[in-house]
Amino acid sequence: MSEQYVLDLQEVAETRVAVVGGKAAHLGGLSRIEGIRVPGGFCVTTDAFRRITAEAPSIDDHLDQLSRVNPDDREAIRTLSARMRRTIEGIAIPGDLAAEITRALARLGEQAAYAVRSSATAEDLPTASFAGQQDTYLNVVGPTAIFQHISRCWASLFTERAVTYRRRSGIDHRTVHMAVVVQQMVFPHAAGILFTADPVTGNRKVATVDAGFGLGEALVSGLVNPDVFTVRNGEVVAKTIAAKQRAVHALPVGGTREVAVDSRRQEQPALTDAQAVRLVELGRRIEAHFGRPQDIEWCLADDGFQIVQSRPITTLFPIPETGDQENHVYLSVGHQQMMTDPMRPLGISVWQLTAMAPMHEAGGRLFVDATRRLASPASRAALLDVVGRGDPLIRDALETVLERGDFVPSLPDAGPGGPPARGASAPIATDPAIVTELIERSRTSIAALERDIRTRTGPALFDFLLETFEEHKRVLTDPLSMQAIMAGMEATWWLNDTLREWLGEKNAADTLTLSAPDNVTSEMGLALLDVADVIRPHPEVVAFLRGVEDIEYAEDAAFLDELAKLAGGTEARDAIESYLDRYGMRCVGEIDITRPRWRERPTTLVPVILDNVRNFEPGAAERRFEQGRQKARQKEQDVLSRLRALPDGDRKADETKRMIDRVRTFIGYREYPKYGIISRYFVYKRALLAEAERLVRAGVLPEQEDIFYLTFQELHDVVRSHQVDDQLIQQRKDAFRSYHALTPPRVLTSDGEALTGAYRRDDAPAGALIGLPVSAGTIEGRARVILDMAQADLEAGDILVTAFTDPSWSPLFVGIAGLVTEVGGLMTHGAVIAREYGLPAVVGVERATRLIRDGQRIRVHGTDGYVEILGLPR
Repeated sequence: MSEQYVLDLQEVAETRVAVVGGKAAHLGGLSRIEGIRVPGGFCVTTDAFRRITAEAPSIDDHLDQLSRVNPDDREAIRTLSARMRRTIEGIAIPGDLAAEITRALARLGEQAAYAVRSSATAEDLPTASFAGQQDTYLNVVGPTAIFQHISRCWASLFTERAVTYRRRSGIDHRTVHMAVVVQQMVFPHAAGILFTADPVTGNRKVATVDAGFGLGEALVSGLVNPDVFTVRNGEVVAKTIAAKQRAVHALPVGGTREVAVDSRRQEQPALTDAQAVRLVELGRRIEAHFGRPQDIEWCLADDGFQIVQSRPITTLFPIPETGDQENHVYLSVGHQQMMTDPMRPLGISVWQLTAMAPMHEAGGRLFVDATRRLASPASRAALLDVVGRGDPLIRDALETVLERGDFVPSLPDAGPGGPPARGASAPIATDPAIVTELIERSRTSIAALERDIRTRTGPALFDFLLETFEEHKRVLTDPLSMQAIMAGMEATWWLNDTLREWLGEKNAADTLTLSAPDNVTSEMGLALLDVADVIRPHPEVVAFLRGVEDIEYAEDAAFLDELAKLAGGTEARDAIESYLDRYGMRCVGEIDITRPRWRERPTTLVPVILDNVRNFEPGAAERRFEQGRQKARQKEQDVLSRLRALPDGDRKADETKRMIDRVRTFIGYREYPKYGIISRYFVYKRALLAEAERLVRAGVLPEQEDIFYLTFQELHDVVRSHQVDDQLIQQRKDAFRSYHALTPPRVLTSDGEALTGAYRRDDAPAGALIGLPVSAGTIEGRARVILDMAQADLEAGDILVTAFTDPSWSPLFVGIAGLVTEVGGLMTHGAVIAREYGLPAVVGVERATRLIRDGQRIRVHGTDGYVEILGLPR
């Protein structure tokens, strides 16, 4: 195909981003929407940019150096990017290219005023807007000035901010090219930005218009506060009129200048309500054309609105697709499962196929539709009660939706209800043999799965797995298992509520549940202390482990085999192997089958083992467990003796004793079903990876882990047909990367409104960070803000601050003094294990990892549910 250097905007196809860049592609699309006016102009294509950069061989060397620079090394980026810009701006535009640009200008008017605007190939995309990363020049007059500013736009691909943005977004500099839009200037009375969805709440039915006098540059640069109009259903529902003291106007000779706005006009609205509504109507047409909410730059001149840019709003959380027009309220599964990171398609589809309730996907996360449960009064009360105990922020968010009165339909109570109300589950005896039987049932089921899956390959494996998923769900919904879980939770609630009423004591169950038996997750943390005991006496092994913290081992066998060559290494390897045999299926984010397990990447455990070697004495695991048991026993005796001193004390003490026995019998089992699920997941994963290895050997897939970007059914089809859509896999990889930038809401509506909820409390000191109290006690210490367990470096007395914890974090819990998380509830795994170990803990602290800095001294009030920041990092 021959090179094209100049294209009229009317000729530009939206799909030709590689030729014209994101901005020009959108302008081309806009110019073909009926009723939308776009200023005339042309695009100098990426072919021209490539031609220019080919004139300077040194650019290749600069690109090599840039690709090696640390994104945080601002000085090196500043120096290299400035050198590249100078090189590009110094290249003369070749004669034939200059002639094409001159002919395009002649068609529009050589001495007219133009906007010269960058249009990069990685710009205004659904996954990365790159807003403000390259340059725009306004009111450029005359061919000489236009050539100069085209060169500046090319060079702006390498501004310091654009280079840093690409590095942090994982985009290779060599894959991005620059086109330039040259567009007739509009000299507007007013200009601004239209968001076709509320950029703060995400509500797709609400549009917001920011407006100011003169050119939109005044708003974009932050020179003035805009008027803000909120439009819904064809009417202005709210507006704020700002005092607009300054405006940016075009100069007759070219360029722009800042001017003062006449004092009589400053507080006049830049638009009438009717104009704001009309503008939103135009925005809805543009949104419909591009198929997603848009961030639109507009101008109002004498003859109406003109659109000068439209890009996707990339910060909105997507909405689950339902195919209907009904209202829906979705609850985040990730906030309940302690994993708010995005999941890959295979992980999502396997969870959907094995979950007890229908799951909807959006933004790489899973949601359950709570609309029907909220619609009938009885199931609504039960749902609010259960979620409120687990996470008050979810309850508050749901109540915010319900208070509107018209979003959730009202249904009669008849029909399927929500979760059982407290105390409504069937009675179950307080008998430890029940837990023993349930654990044995689970072990037997997993052993049968491991035995039966060995001979299955190809399509037969997938047929077998679909049958197995039904068994998986049967195990999950085992009535006896559900009764045991509810018995432990209800006994906890009873003790906390009743002892607060009778003794005035908050969260009494926290101490009463210390070192409860049969808790597989707390045992997992203590067992790693035993591994440290084996390793501690062998200096060579300890030194080797310190060295492997910085090395990526491709195979776990390589790490463990190296270990066995050292003095004491065989015992160390056997201890780690034994630990992995029991717990190797676990990992951070374990509900996603695609996440690497400890068995696959045992080096993940090395920092925690070394912390245990350094911070503990031999025999710590047994001592910790026994100390917890003694504290729980002492607490029980204290509570019972205080109750007997009350009126009707013997009855109260007897009732409480029954509940204490009940909670200690069943609360440990609360962790076991998840352990069973994850054990089964690892069996499924190994079978699917073996299938992927066969596909790689057959040349169907380039890499084993490409299967993670296919759904279970798609992978089944690939195994049957031996054909795969490489483009689909690449699109899924790009989408997964983009999902990391999104923050999933606790509650999401079908209008796109993301609700976080709020704590309605006034019992904390000013400046304290509010959360949910889940494990009693107060502790002061150094905050360690850790987002990746493999980066843990803890000292005795440290307080762990992180986004969320699932069971895989429990080995860290034995070495810390307290816990703060952004996500969690009263009965989520982190809370249960914090109580098991007697750690003061506050969860559900919004933005804790950003508001608390690593190394700061903090005080955690685990009984009252707040965190105080005491001092700066040392």
